[in-house]
Parts: sequence; structure tokens; C-alpha cells
Amino acid sequence: MMNNSNAIRFETRIPLKEVMQTHPATIDVGETVARAAQTMCRAGVGSCIVLQNSLPTGIVTEEDINCKVVAKNLKPGEIRVSEVMSTPLITIGADKLVEDAAAMMVKHRVRRLPVVEDQMVIGIVTVRDILTVATEVNELLADLIEINREEEYAMGLCDRCGNMSDELSRVDNLMLCPACREEEQLL
Repeated sequence: MMNNSNAIRFETRIPLKEVMQTHPATIDVGETVARAAQTMCRAGVGSCIVLQNSLPTGIVTEEDINCKVVAKNLKPGEIRVSEVMSTPLITIGADKLVEDAAAMMVKHRVRRLPVVEDQMVIGIVTVRDILTVATEVNELLADLIEINREEEYAMGLCDRCGNMSDELSRVDNLMLCPACREEEQLL
């Protein structure tokens, strides 16, 4: 049985500032849902951070608008964002890492985290931002594994000719000796 403290882990220690979106959409707490929707459409995003005296106090999302306004057949121009926003606002410090943000999202079951510095919102990080980083890291790892495989020579029997060789190398999932690798390149 493997002890967790001995487990080998690949950790991405990427600063949040490198993956967050800067200048997130914001709206004043007194504005209407219609204004929030216009702001989201203009910015091409699915949420607005709600500010009160320039400080983040909540977040209003497309889902909030759909479920709390549209589904109830209320008029977006008559409802304030303060009535439909999600609070308390879960934020993360700008000095944190991607792995910290991912852990917070899981813990609080949120898909967006406003990034704050000195109580001011300086960005936002989404699940999509983190998944993009994870995908890029996985692609890099796959490339590194492939490079490592190419440089590795093993000793044993060639999968094609059956001859003993101490220079076997993997080609299309077969371990081939130098002569069979050369033949493979000619095909």
C-alpha cells in the first residue's frame, strides 16, 4: 500500500496572474439586471462582478438572470442586480497559484473566482482557464514522454527479426533493432 506522503505528484505551480483574465466585467450594486446583461453581452462573458463602493460584493451570472428573472417572467429593467446576485462573493488573492484556485473552486462549488489585490478586483479566473492550463501541461508531458522514448535504447530481442540487440528502440509500439528500424524508414 502506497503512503500518500511518498506519492509522486506533478504539481503545476503556475501563478494565477499568468492565467487570469484581466479587466473582468463589473457592475454597480444599484444597476439593473438589464444593464448587467448588456455588459455581459458587450464583453462576451457569462458574469459580472458586482461592486459596492468599488469593492467586490457579489457576482451575477447568466444562470442567475435565467433562473431568478427570466424564469419568473420578471422585467430585467426593473430588477436590481443586488436582488439576484450570488453572495457572499468567493475571491482569491492575486499571489495564489492555479492549484489554489482549483482547490477553492472544488471546495466552494463555484466556476468563477474574482482575483483580488488590496481588496480591489484585478481579474477573474474560470474553470475553463484552469482546464486550458491543465491541457497544455498534459500535452507538454506527452511530448516529453515521447522524446524520452525516442532516446531510450533497450537490450533484448527485436520484435520483427527476433535477433538479439542492445540497441532496440520503439517504433509504432514495436521494439526494433537498428537494421529493422532502417527497413521501417524505407517503407
